[in-house]
Amino acid sequence: MLQRQSDIHIARNITRMRKKMGMTQTELAQKLFVSNKTISKWERGAGYPEMPQIIRLADLFGVSVDTLVRGSKTGIAVAGNILTDEVKIIEKFPERGMLVNITSMSRAVGGSVPNTLISLAKIDPTMSLSALGKRGDDEAGRYALGELQRYGIDTSGVQVTRDHPTGFSDVMTLQATGERTFFHHRGANAHFTPEDIDLSTLGCRMLHVAYIHLLDGFDAPDPTYGTALARFLKAAQEEGITTSVDVVSNLNDHFAEIVTAALPYTDNAIMNEIEACGVSGLPPRDADGKLIMENIRTTMELLMSHGVSQRVLIHCPEAGFCLSSDGTYTVVPSLKLPKGYIKGTVGAGDAFCAGCLYGIYHGYTDHDILEFASGAAACNLTAEDSVSGMKDVAYIREIIDAFEKNQL
Repeated sequence: MLQRQSDIHIARNITRMRKKMGMTQTELAQKLFVSNKTISKWERGAGYPEMPQIIRLADLFGVSVDTLVRGSKTGIAVAGNILTDEVKIIEKFPERGMLVNITSMSRAVGGSVPNTLISLAKIDPTMSLSALGKRGDDEAGRYALGELQRYGIDTSGVQVTRDHPTGFSDVMTLQATGERTFFHHRGANAHFTPEDIDLSTLGCRMLHVAYIHLLDGFDAPDPTYGTALARFLKAAQEEGITTSVDVVSNLNDHFAEIVTAALPYTDNAIMNEIEACGVSGLPPRDADGKLIMENIRTTMELLMSHGVSQRVLIHCPEAGFCLSSDGTYTVVPSLKLPKGYIKGTVGAGDAFCAGCLYGIYHGYTDHDILEFASGAAACNLTAEDSVSGMKDVAYIREIIDAFEKNQL
C-alpha cells in the first residue's frame, strides 16, 4: 500500500520531536496512554495515530498540528567548533624572545557555533536557532553553553565529554589596527564527528557547518565521498535541509582536496578570498596587495563547477562577491568606515557569514544578501570580541544607509 506523504512526515516527526525532548518510546507511550509498541509502529510507519492522538502529540511537542503533519522545517542550525576566546590587547608584536605588555584582557565565546549563532540571535531574536558541537565538562564549556542559552539558542545538540577540555584560543590583538593572531587548542572540537548528530532529530530548514579544516572528525577521509563531512552533507540534503559551509584559512597540502569533496553536497559555500583562492591556486592579490578581480570570479566559477547548487559567496575587506547557479555574478563593495571605527576584527568573517545566512533564509536577492552581510560585518568591527558588536536588523540597515561604499 502506498504511503501518503503526510504519513511519512508524521513518522519522521514523531521520532525527531521525541528525541529532541529526550523522551524514550516508553515515556511517550505513557503520556499518551498507549503501548510502547504502538509508538514503535508509528515511528516505523507501520501504523499512524488517530486525530485525537495527533492533537495530543502536537501539544506535547509544543508544535502545531500542521507542523506535525506536514513536517515543515524552520530555523538555522550551526555545527562546528565551540571555543572560549581569551582576547588580549597588545601594543605590538614582540621580537622572538622579547617581552610585550598586554594592555587589557577580556573573555568571550569563540568558534563558528557561538560566533555565527549569537550574531544571528542578535540580528533577529525571533529566529529558531540550534547549536551542534562538543565541549568539555569544565568551567569554560559551561561558560560557552551559558552564553548560547542566554540568547535563546537551543543547545540540546551540544555533546559533553569528560575526556577532553573545551577548545580555546588566545587572541593577540594589536591595539592600533585590530589585527589579530590566534594561538589555538582544538580540545573537544577535535573529537566532534558527524556521528554526534542525529539528522532525524533536526527540524532546521538550513544547516551550516564550519569550519572545514578545523574539525578533525568531519575532515576525516571517507572511501566513497572523500570526507566524512561530504557524506554528512549529502545525508542532510536527503532530509530536505539546505546546506552551507565555511572554511578556515589553513592552506596545507590537502586544503583544496578536502574543501572540494564537500562542494557537491553544498547549497551555499561561504569563504574569504584567501580560502577560495587556496582551492583554485590563483593569487587573490597582486604584488602590491591589490585584489585581482578576474581571479576572484574565475575562482568562484571553479567552486561552482565542483557542484555547489545555489551560490558561492566570497568576502574580503574590499567587497563581497556572489556567483549564483544561474550564472549571475554580483559584486557589492564594503562600507567605507571612518578612522577609529574598527575596535577588533575577531569574528568578522562569522558576522559576514551570519548576514549571508539570514539573507538566504529570508529570500533576499544576491545583492541584498551581500549588502546586509557587509552591514553585519561592520557592526562586528565595533567590538574587540567576536559577538558584542552585532546589532539588530533595523540598526544594520541604518549602518548600510549611513556609510558610503568603498571604490573598487
